[in-house]
Formats: sequence, C-alpha cells, structure tokens
Amino acid sequence: MTIDIEYERAEESAFSFDVREVIEQTIESALDHENCEYDVYVEVVLTDDEDIHEVNKETRGMDKATDVLSFPNCVFDAPGDFSNIEEQEDCFHPDTGELMLGDIMISVDHVFAQAREYGHSVKRELAFLVAHSMLHLMGYDHMEEEERRVMEERQEEILANIGITRDLED
Repeated sequence: MTIDIEYERAEESAFSFDVREVIEQTIESALDHENCEYDVYVEVVLTDDEDIHEVNKETRGMDKATDVLSFPNCVFDAPGDFSNIEEQEDCFHPDTGELMLGDIMISVDHVFAQAREYGHSVKRELAFLVAHSMLHLMGYDHMEEEERRVMEERQEEILANIGITRDLED
C-alpha cells in the first residue's frame, strides 16, 4: 500500500500526534472493513480553507470552503464491491499494479474548527474525514437518507476498529 501525504498550505507541526500514523491506520481500517484485497495507492492532500475553497469552486461549482473533497478514480457497480474493478485498467498503476482509488483533500482549518464544534479530538476529526472520504473513493455516497445512514454506520465502525472514539484525547 502506498499513501502519499502532501502538505499544501498546511503544516504537519500543527498536529500534536503522528498524522501519517492516523491517516494510514484509518485507510487500512477502511480497506479492511470493505474487504479490499488489492494493494492500494491513495494520495492525501492536507491544505487550508482558502485552497480547498478554490478547488471546491473549480471542481464542484461550490463557492465555499469545505472540510474534505474526494476524487474517486474508479467506478463501482455497488458501493464497496471490488468484484469487477479489474475490468477498469485505468484504476491500476502501470508500474506498481496498485489499485489507484483516488485522492483525498482535507482542510486542516476545518479539522480544528469541527473538532471544537463537535466536542471531540482533532485526531478523531481527522480520522473521521479520512474514513468518510475513503468510503466515497470506494463508491459510497450520502445523497439519500438510507445512503447517509449506511455511510455513518460504516464510518463509526472503521474508527472503532482502530480505537478512535468521540472522547479520544489528542
């Protein structure tokens, strides 16, 4: 598994914990939860509200900052269903053979603000956003109430599997 973490307009030193470890554990938990048997490549970009606002406007036509953006690289017949993924050759890295699920962009400004707003740790908020985005990369969405409920349940299970709860200290 390859996880590239880029800091664009965000500093690793802003966090009081090992960011790479939290992101890797969360991604691994999400992949395990969805029974992904492939070696995976994911890029995670940590940025600020200004940068994510610009990308949100360019890609989604939404003129505002957001907490996380997901850029899936593959199309799933059903959420989390990897059975036909090999038919999509452009989903696999030509050199490594890794499944390139897509990219995640997270606003560090939103991570800190939402942790305060929801009354939980920064670590929990970062892991939550990674889990949420990973589910998007694996074909899940939350446009309908039932989809939202399924995603919320899976997010909590992914975080519980790595011991990250709402009352976790940073």
